[in-house]
Amino acid sequence: MDKTIRKYTNFDEMKADEYRYWQSRPVHERISAVSELSQEQYAMKGEVPDVPRLQRTVVHFERTPR
Repeated sequence: MDKTIRKYTNFDEMKADEYRYWQSRPVHERISAVSELSQEQYAMKGEVPDVPRLQRTVVHFERTPR
């Protein structure tokens, strides 16, 4: 685990560095972080989510006959 302390001169520089960090992480790690933050948000509100994972939408496309 990287325990480097960084000092930024402005907010935009900090956000740019944060963006670069998350873009460098694999997709599965970013999704896991979003899920964890969502669970923490529900816990802070004292609510229990209906489903303990991200919701997915199923889309069905019909192809036109050739």
